[in-house]
Amino acid sequence: MKKLFITTVFALGSLTAFAQEEQAADQQEAATEAVAQDSFSEISLEEVPEAVTTMIETNYPGATINKAHKNEENHYKIEVSLEDGTSGALIVDEEGNAIEQ
Repeated sequence: MKKLFITTVFALGSLTAFAQEEQAADQQEAATEAVAQDSFSEISLEEVPEAVTTMIETNYPGATINKAHKNEENHYKIEVSLEDGTSGALIVDEEGNAIEQ
């Protein structure tokens, strides 16, 4: 009887853990899709607001801005390279607040 009870507890615990992992994956996919749907068009580096360049200089000293893109919501996708050779993209609003890194 004890073995049956313990087996049942482990089985229910496993099912609960799998259900939680699936919900987290679904939420992450939805967030990724929302950002991907915003279409960015490339702009010149001179068109990037000063607040955005100041934020990048402050948070990523020595970073070089390679490309800049803008969408209809005035969000900027900035592609940067760091001194150590790594690169990445930041999505910020026109006031320099990070939306996604």
